[in-house]
Amino acid sequence: MLNVIEKKIELSDGRVITIETGKLAKQADGAVVVRMGDTMLLATVVSATEVREDVDFMPLSVDYKEKFSAMGRFPGGFMKREARPSDYEILISRLVDRALRPLFPDDFHAETFVNISLISADAEVMPVQLAGLAASAALAVSNIPFNGPISEVRVIRADGEFIINPATSLLAKADLDIIVAATMDNIMMVEGEMEEVSEEVMIEAIKVAHEAIKIQCQVQIELAEQVGSTVKREYCHETNDDELKKLVHEKTYSKAYDVAKQGIANKHERSESFKAIKAEFIEWYIAEHGEEVEVPEKLIGKYYHDVEKDAVRNCILDEKIRLDGRKTDEIRPIWCEVNYLPAAHGSAIFTRGETQSLTSVTLGTRLDEKIVDEVMNRGTDKFLLHYNFLPFSTGDARPYRGVSRREVGHGNLAHRALKRMLPPEGVENPYAIRIMSDILESNGSSSMATVCAGTLALMDTGIKMKKPVSGIAMGLIADGPDRYAILSDILGDEDHLGDMDFKVTGTRDGITATQMDIKVDGLSYEVLAAALAQAKIGRLHILDVMNETISEPRADYREHVPRIERLTIPKEMIGAVIGPGGKIIQEIQAVTGSIISIDEVDGMGIVDIAAANKKSIDDAVRWVRNIVAIPEVGKVYKGTVKSIVAFGAFVEILPGKDGLLHISEIDWKHLKTADEVLKEGQEVEVKLIDVDKKTGKLKLSRKVLLPRPEKS
Repeated sequence: MLNVIEKKIELSDGRVITIETGKLAKQADGAVVVRMGDTMLLATVVSATEVREDVDFMPLSVDYKEKFSAMGRFPGGFMKREARPSDYEILISRLVDRALRPLFPDDFHAETFVNISLISADAEVMPVQLAGLAASAALAVSNIPFNGPISEVRVIRADGEFIINPATSLLAKADLDIIVAATMDNIMMVEGEMEEVSEEVMIEAIKVAHEAIKIQCQVQIELAEQVGSTVKREYCHETNDDELKKLVHEKTYSKAYDVAKQGIANKHERSESFKAIKAEFIEWYIAEHGEEVEVPEKLIGKYYHDVEKDAVRNCILDEKIRLDGRKTDEIRPIWCEVNYLPAAHGSAIFTRGETQSLTSVTLGTRLDEKIVDEVMNRGTDKFLLHYNFLPFSTGDARPYRGVSRREVGHGNLAHRALKRMLPPEGVENPYAIRIMSDILESNGSSSMATVCAGTLALMDTGIKMKKPVSGIAMGLIADGPDRYAILSDILGDEDHLGDMDFKVTGTRDGITATQMDIKVDGLSYEVLAAALAQAKIGRLHILDVMNETISEPRADYREHVPRIERLTIPKEMIGAVIGPGGKIIQEIQAVTGSIISIDEVDGMGIVDIAAANKKSIDDAVRWVRNIVAIPEVGKVYKGTVKSIVAFGAFVEILPGKDGLLHISEIDWKHLKTADEVLKEGQEVEVKLIDVDKKTGKLKLSRKVLLPRPEKS
């Protein structure tokens, strides 16, 4: 009953990826299992046979899901089942979606669902590097029209060497970590982070990735031939009118070209000018055919969109004039401001043209760190960046219904751009950090505005960043290998009508993150290198403007920022600080008004003490240090009399450490009882004069600190 077909892909280091079809999910249009090590992904694809009315786009849905059973774990929470997708799952879904979507035929409008499930997990084999391959292979063995295949690989550089689909344990050594998606001939997508690498290194990494992808694409072509799925289904999802299309072009192209050439800087004014051309054509059409004739507004809108796209692109290529009148390498006007929000720990406004980010930074303690409980990743995250795209930023009259996939993706890009420039965790950076970027205006490259505003806000907070980071979005308009224009700081319309959206972030010394989506075939590495070189010039210009607002981190945090003191204590003293049932640590927090967290790291106790003022910090630090301190002979302590006995008094010189102050050591004069000088609860300075080597008992003296009376 089974007709299982299996293909193998051998990596250069001998590791093997297998693609299997014909065993699981046979009622889907296409289904494969991709395996590397013990990591297994089941990818399925199903496309509707009927098309919904009035659908003129590709309704593609890509969902990646991890099963906790893949690692032999129970899901968390009360329900004990997989729930809403995590940010990590959303990010992998987006990586696959962005690579697949441009390759479906323009006139194919059937609802298509790609589902990728992690069904077995190997801690050393990350599923992200197999998800794109699995989705493409499922399409390859189906009859769904698709101009693939594609594949995605992860490439890192560790110790100067490029590694394809690396083991998880190697990531900590990487100074470059990117995901590349491509067909046999063309790069489709790049996303990742770097440690200030050069443009040349990044291009070299993409080339290495593409060579590996070509092998994986060839295996998919062979798999499709074995399955017999090289012939795809027939479809007819569009009704066109060639005469109307020609008429729309004749009547509107020159007018649209003239609007594009005017260089109208205001987005809404420019949009209204383009809409007026379409409205004028509809009025002409009604006058020409009579009001009783039904106006094909949907087709007119479709054809006019193509006219507008051609007019804008040709104006840029022929006249070197962009929609807002700028030159191809010109950056929009920028203004910045810091400390705009007085109650925030740090804040900044970054405005470039009609794109604006209001960003704040909040500093917290270890208790504020995000708890991560994913299938392949467990622990905490102390650096968070949240990006919010608010509807009014584009003038849309609609409610904000929560975080979208796009917001998760844009926030992740900004997070990657900044995280390697934060000071190392520890004394230099004891805080949990949350950056929140609200996009208040949007007309292109709001994620890059978030990077710039995030840098300014971090420096305004007083976080000692290694170097400031800026970001820029590049575009491309191409009509053949020799006729193209590279655009710096693209507008939203230029992104929509163009052939490339290439975001680059970095310091003065190198790139820290990138995200690239290419919509055109045959983009050469020479054009890519030119785009990177132009991006570097723009990036440095933006850094210069930011530097005029704030050139270095503030010398100190603001008064209302919680202060954190970090202590390192012996591992065996953690219990003493916590106390039975948490009694001691709770008492310290209650008395001093501080917040204390303790972790064991590398065999040592790490104590973070946070409080709103310096006195609380000092009191709590002193208390903890006293608990873990080892009494030193010859040292003077300020102790508290705990009890008085016939032969002297017991004095607590450190928390939990009492010593005997013998009656003969209380004063130079003869005392019959200790209460002649002392009483319980009294603070008294004493000196530790001896520690019994057998019992560890402490012997104290008060009189050695008093002036010795002269003999009569």
